[in-house]
Amino acid sequence: MNTTPLRDRLLLQEDLNFLLTNRIPRHALTRLVGRYSRIRSRWLTRLSIAIWSLFTDLDLSEAAQQEFDSLHACFTRALRPGARPYDPNPDVLASPCDAIVGECGAVQGQQVWQAKGFPYTLADLMGSAELAAQHADGRYVTLRLTSNMYHRFHAPHDLVVDRVTYISGDTWNVNPIALKRVERLFCKNERAVIETRLAADGTRLTLVPVAAVLVASIRLYWLDVLLHLKYRGPNVIPCHAPMHKGQEMGWFEHGSTIIVFVPPGWQLAAGLASGQRLRAGQALLRRDPAQASPT
Repeated sequence: MNTTPLRDRLLLQEDLNFLLTNRIPRHALTRLVGRYSRIRSRWLTRLSIAIWSLFTDLDLSEAAQQEFDSLHACFTRALRPGARPYDPNPDVLASPCDAIVGECGAVQGQQVWQAKGFPYTLADLMGSAELAAQHADGRYVTLRLTSNMYHRFHAPHDLVVDRVTYISGDTWNVNPIALKRVERLFCKNERAVIETRLAADGTRLTLVPVAAVLVASIRLYWLDVLLHLKYRGPNVIPCHAPMHKGQEMGWFEHGSTIIVFVPPGWQLAAGLASGQRLRAGQALLRRDPAQASPT
């Protein structure tokens, strides 16, 4: 007798999963869910969370508040102080978010992988040949935030944000099933390219939050605009936003992906591998020992 819950059996059917989450009016449904999530009603929110919990392992025990007046407030919930301590080692780049690690490792020239057999180029993702060249032969980590996770993301190191490039696009699902079927998916979806430099030595660090179906909104705290499907510009936004390690940078409204890029001189944190679950603040990348800071 098959004891796997019906919910999980349905989600394991790849063809059905792909059809239900991609072969739909993605933009229209994403806008509809965005409007619905902002309806302020405690009873409707409780009902929606109860239904949501049937399809995912939602855990609100660490949330700073336990009652929400909208789904949007639940999606973008803050955590209790101290719930996500950040690795204080200056030679460690911490995970900016709770996530499941996707593809990660060395950038091969200017090419990386979204899934086995599905490469894409840095220039195609970032929209800038100059920026892509800065990360050639570096390291990257793909971080997938599922719908039940904490959705805020934080500065992985003491840094300064220099520029944000918003690229409007599609809203394909970014789960592993879609990544194995849609070529260059990350390069097709809505995304923000966040260019930063480490405060200590100016090392370039680029974060690329990628939106997805039901979640085409990216909020960055230092900007006075919400980046979403109807936002049309300016596409390149110069800024100067100093941040300390662990400081909140922004949020997604549901769950999506952040891809972290560093230049040569870094290596994956010990034991980091595809499929691993991380919490915000855990070690993600580490300076190569030859370039580490003196103790």
